Amino acid sequence: MPTRVFVVHANFRLATRLFRRAGEAGMMSDGYAWVVTDGVGSLVDRLSPEDVDAMQGVVSLRPHVELTSQVKNFSARFRARFRRDNPASDDDMINDPTVTRLWSYDTAWAIAAAAEAAASVPGPAFQTPQRSRALTDLDRLGVSATGAALLRAVRNTTFDGMAGRFKLVNGQLQVAAYEVVNIIGNGARTVGFWTPESGISQDLNVGGAKVERKLKPILWPGEALSQPRGWTESPNGRVLKVAVPMKNGFKQFVDVVGEKNSTAPKVTGYCIDVFEAVMKNLPYPVKYQYVPFPRSPDSYEKLVDQVSGGEADIAVGDVTITASRMHEADFSMPFTESGWAMVVATRPDTSASMWIFLQPLTTSLWLTSLGFFCFTGFVVWVIEHRVNPEFRGTPSQQFGLIFYFSFSTLVFAHKEKLESNLSRLVVIIWVFVVLILTSSYTASLTSMLTVQQLRPTVTDVKELQRRGQHIGYQEGSFIKPLLTKMGFDERKMKKYSTLEQYAEALSKGSADGGVDAVFDEIPYLKLFLSQHCDGYMQVGPVYKTDGFGFVFPRGSPMVGDVSREILRLAEGDQMARIEKAWFGEPGTCRDALGGIGAGGGSSNLSFRSFGGLFLITGVVSSLMLLLYFAIFMYRERDELREAEREAKAEDGSGSVPVRRLRVLLQHYDKRDLKSPTFRTWNDDSVRNGSDYAGRTPRWSGGDAGLTPRAGAEEHAMGGASPLSVDISSEMNAGSSPEGTPASEISESFEQRIEGAVASVEMARSNASRLQ
Repeated sequence: MPTRVFVVHANFRLATRLFRRAGEAGMMSDGYAWVVTDGVGSLVDRLSPEDVDAMQGVVSLRPHVELTSQVKNFSARFRARFRRDNPASDDDMINDPTVTRLWSYDTAWAIAAAAEAAASVPGPAFQTPQRSRALTDLDRLGVSATGAALLRAVRNTTFDGMAGRFKLVNGQLQVAAYEVVNIIGNGARTVGFWTPESGISQDLNVGGAKVERKLKPILWPGEALSQPRGWTESPNGRVLKVAVPMKNGFKQFVDVVGEKNSTAPKVTGYCIDVFEAVMKNLPYPVKYQYVPFPRSPDSYEKLVDQVSGGEADIAVGDVTITASRMHEADFSMPFTESGWAMVVATRPDTSASMWIFLQPLTTSLWLTSLGFFCFTGFVVWVIEHRVNPEFRGTPSQQFGLIFYFSFSTLVFAHKEKLESNLSRLVVIIWVFVVLILTSSYTASLTSMLTVQQLRPTVTDVKELQRRGQHIGYQEGSFIKPLLTKMGFDERKMKKYSTLEQYAEALSKGSADGGVDAVFDEIPYLKLFLSQHCDGYMQVGPVYKTDGFGFVFPRGSPMVGDVSREILRLAEGDQMARIEKAWFGEPGTCRDALGGIGAGGGSSNLSFRSFGGLFLITGVVSSLMLLLYFAIFMYRERDELREAEREAKAEDGSGSVPVRRLRVLLQHYDKRDLKSPTFRTWNDDSVRNGSDYAGRTPRWSGGDAGLTPRAGAEEHAMGGASPLSVDISSEMNAGSSPEGTPASEISESFEQRIEGAVASVEMARSNASRLQ
């Protein structure tokens, strides 16, 4: 694979001779790329036509000098001065000054300016060395006192010169921009620029305009417009030997059909398809031939030795990248999942816990639900306490009502009638949340009780070691020495080479001559579980290792290119298509790969699944509570001020905030006699002559009773509200039990009429007396 890209860094005279010889050798033709540094690019205009013709297609860099009016004037004066000093020279030899000459001119100006600045330094011009004896005349020479000042002034000098901005950094002149030129025709054509700030661009970014980050089209050697590849395939290039392992099982990864000495063995498998796709996408052709490697107990270690020993150029297959193998050879980046674990057999879980009803929900969801039950009940109680007799009573009755009302919504058995629209909205949202929560809980619990649960026979590596049970591994795998380091007895290890042997050994178990666990790499276990869905499960931790990789000799230049192509395959969909072709649809038997608790069981419901519902009900309940308090404070503002003044007059002790809070709570605990509920109750009691007209009802809870006087006043103020509920009829309807004789019912009815009339008369007399 000979290269065809050359970079020339030489004097322009030597460079021109080089390109003449390259042209004679046919190296200035199509497919070649030549790049020269600014030592040649800056002097292209001074080259002879023969030299320019020999460098057709060459790309070079040179410092960019803006063609200003000052530069044009200087160039005209330079040519005139040169013609005057050299009258015999040909006019064709008089060129514009080069970049080097412009730098020289700017340097002279910098030194002159620095000398003027240094001349102002006081003191003698030269200092004579103070020595007792001078050995030579040089010892008597004086030292310039302004030398250090002159050097400092030169380094600090900055100005806009002929070649651009003159500025020294660490004693070096800084170039603001480089010009990329392509030598074609009779000279050089500018194809782009390079600046430290913007990099490569077609034009200088003048005025902040957006520029393209690429060069203009370049005419390469041989008048080719397409970019040269930079290499060519050698006609006598060697065919690479690619060693592949011969396997008895797991042939989905590598399968060799044919004998070892066959000239053209047929090699297939997942690893082979990935390798061929990578080779096809490399930017250069690679000839290779598969060479089968015979199977042996340590075949993979010997396979790596084949590459490190020079007997094979590449090793392709299910070769795992390990630290010990990387001491012998280089690996590409892995193209499969990494790590190894164990797979065990499963058995039905016949144990039923008496607390299984708690398993559908996680602990966090149980606690969150309990908290929102209490919070919702508290919000409803706060809103209904002043206007609803159902939410009044002794403190213990009210405290129990908060929990009873909220938890009764679980079975939708709450029978307390709500009077406020705010509390009704809170309950509607909460009932919806409870419906979703109970439905999900029921479905999850039903699944746990009806679907057969599978449990692994072994759950931990230490359990295997403690019981001394047999374990299995794949023949030729690197896992055996790792198991020995973990403390397993080598006599308890059994090697297998096919998926069927895995399944048979796990089904038998250690008691019947099998094993209780098989250790292997993740790709093999995924293949095994995809073909044996029932009865097996991957458990325990995943021990980290690198995945499968291609083996190359140490220092091979192909490692980086192959790794980049593997990454491109993984980022696209081609790798997924190859996996699907050999292993089927991804996700098959996913439950078997899930570890302990998989195999058909349902997972617990977590708070994350219902976070949105709890957020909605929490926000709505909080808003309704705040809205209620705002309405309460606005409607009762006069009564609160009056109560605060009375409390202050009776007892002036205590701080103002504490006194206000006590007055607020005392006023809140009273009935809202303005509410339609209590106004309707008073009016109906007085109108019907009920026994309740003259005494406090049973739900008064120790408040100031609703006296007949108050009932009469309420009746006189306007009667019943259209939104009120007539509860006296319910009392009357429920006062006579079934089976009561008609005479007793009639007598009781007449007695109630007489009592009602007497109550009305008493209420009227009391009202007139008070007036």
